Amino acid sequence: MNRIFSIVVFVGVPVVALGAFLNWSDLIMFALSCITIIGLSGFIGRATESLAIVSGPRIGGLLNATFGNAVELIISIFTLKAGLIGIVLASLTGSVLGNLLLVLGLSFFAGGLKFKKQNFSLHDSRYNSGLLIFAVVVAFVVPEVFSMTMDPATTFHLSISVSIILIAIYLSGLFFKLVTHRGVFASGDEAVEEEEIPEWTKGKSMLVLLLSTVAVAFVSERLVHTFETLGEQFGWTELFIGVIIVAIVGNAAEHVSAITMAMKNRMNVSVEIAVGSTLQVAMFVAPALVLISIFMPEQMPLVFTIPELVAMVTAALLVISLSNDGESNWFEGLILFAAYIIMGIGFFLL
Repeated sequence: MNRIFSIVVFVGVPVVALGAFLNWSDLIMFALSCITIIGLSGFIGRATESLAIVSGPRIGGLLNATFGNAVELIISIFTLKAGLIGIVLASLTGSVLGNLLLVLGLSFFAGGLKFKKQNFSLHDSRYNSGLLIFAVVVAFVVPEVFSMTMDPATTFHLSISVSIILIAIYLSGLFFKLVTHRGVFASGDEAVEEEEIPEWTKGKSMLVLLLSTVAVAFVSERLVHTFETLGEQFGWTELFIGVIIVAIVGNAAEHVSAITMAMKNRMNVSVEIAVGSTLQVAMFVAPALVLISIFMPEQMPLVFTIPELVAMVTAALLVISLSNDGESNWFEGLILFAAYIIMGIGFFLL
């Protein structure tokens, strides 16, 4: 698999550049860009996995989520610049659903097929549950409800206020978890995980992350230009493109890494990647895009559609219900994956 990712990256990036120069069709550029971004995400996953072995599961999971979400953030910024706000909001919804239901579901399922029962930190699970309720149920639902009686300008001012609070709480949560209460969240398997030998050194891993992120920025710009043609050719709505297509491509790094970690019975890292990435999208990426949109021709309020909100709240509550015991198995993974398929069909037909 690693060799395939390497071939895709070293061939894909130059080919995308050539296609952009020669003005190849949008459908060809879409396919090439998606494949190349997935390959680059594989590189990001390998680099962050090496860093996870050196730094421990929480730092490693945070790094994986951060650089994995960097791909989506870059795609979203270019999409926002193009004025496709509907696709940006839909991709944020898709990221939340993809991480909670698809990534975590496949991680539970794949790991559960190999191990009858897998355990992960109960403290982490309860901490994540509280933040999921705050971010998805409170911070996303409240702007939607209040915006019903507000004009667009006031709604955007409310969105800015909520975004600043979300970012502040997210950063405070990291300080709480990694500094002031670090011992409370220490997992018993960190010592075992650190015995593994990383594939790359710390310096090489950071260099790969930097170069991969730069390459993703270039390829993402080409990808965004294909969205309108893609919708016209296949009859896909902005909502479906954002929720399913952009979200899966943008979060490919987390998909690969979380499932790989679960199959190695490193569930603390796997859960930290999937749920931690969700929290980062909801509490940092989404509000950051709202603030970035201040400098764009068209501003983006933190207001989702009713189907998007219902899907995200349902996904959050389902994950909280299944993960609050600190244990997982293949059947719970199947439930999460089935929920993702149901929602995907709904967004496709909407």
